[in-house]
Amino acid sequence: MKVYNFSAGPSMLSEDVKIEAQRDFLNYSNSGMSVTEMSHRSKQFEEIHNAGISLLRELMNISNNYAVLFLQGGASQQFDAVPLNLLKTGRADYIVTGNFASKAAQEAKKYGDISIAASSKNKNYNYIPDLDTIVFRENIDYVHITQNNTIFGTRYTSLPKTSAPLVTDASSMILSEELDVAKFGLIYAGAQKNIGPAGLTVVIVRKDLISTPMSICPTMLKYSIQEENNSLYNTPPCFCIYMAMLAFKQLKKMGGIQEIYKLNVRKADLLYDFIDNSAFYTNNVNKKDRSLMNVPFTTPSAELDASFVKEAANYGLVSLKGHRSVGGMRASIYNAMPIDGVEKLISFMKQFEIQNKSCH
Repeated sequence: MKVYNFSAGPSMLSEDVKIEAQRDFLNYSNSGMSVTEMSHRSKQFEEIHNAGISLLRELMNISNNYAVLFLQGGASQQFDAVPLNLLKTGRADYIVTGNFASKAAQEAKKYGDISIAASSKNKNYNYIPDLDTIVFRENIDYVHITQNNTIFGTRYTSLPKTSAPLVTDASSMILSEELDVAKFGLIYAGAQKNIGPAGLTVVIVRKDLISTPMSICPTMLKYSIQEENNSLYNTPPCFCIYMAMLAFKQLKKMGGIQEIYKLNVRKADLLYDFIDNSAFYTNNVNKKDRSLMNVPFTTPSAELDASFVKEAANYGLVSLKGHRSVGGMRASIYNAMPIDGVEKLISFMKQFEIQNKSCH
């Protein structure tokens, strides 16, 4: 039975990427070695590493005044790295739209004067605050947002207006839709949703912002050190970088971000349209702020939710249980989720609704 993984991460990978990795696993490019055992100082790995950076630059149209870094530690480590590198006056403003945005702000408060400029906590993060009404403080070093809310299923459809550098955690939406990189001072993202296996973190940062990190910033977290060493200051997550390179190559072959965005909109529209036209399933997210990547929904009761998750797994639809702070179900439909996976989910949802209408 084919299994579709709706996990928020680690998530599905492209079949073509997995097949290519399988083919090369024992002997990459006639080197006689697997990438997993290859020296990160070798010519073969240097070519893989640089190809990954070059492909990402091409896909996202990243200009040369930005550094592209392949790091470790996950997006959560960037909650500390961002303020340690970017705080100059010691002040920054955060918009809090979910758990990860809140965690980022809490970490940053260790290093400076951090203000919550806006929050959607009052409605359990089911909307994005009105960006036009937000007033940021003067003389701040940056504004931080979390562009897609993995847990609560919201996304920014526009960006806040600020003269300060804009920093975004793009972990659960990077490469799913076009980003104008020039509008950001820094973009960071964990790989395990739209790029590749867990273990790699991508940072895209304007070079003029990284020259003077805080004196307490650990060497390993200094963007300037990583940029000077092409992200090879220490042993990098070699296999994760290789897998990311394959994913970038596959995305380019598909027609790039413009084409995958069309597919992502189609997948999301199918699922939201079914939920909205059902009297059995509910999505409580403000419609204009709905995520393309993470779709939370519930049935009429917690007992039915539990049954749904269990029966769906038997149907080959796994990791649909919602986050504990929301409950219900969550379908994460990242780039590698094929449209037939969404169609199979909807087919099961129809069947489950018919079988359980009497419980409603």
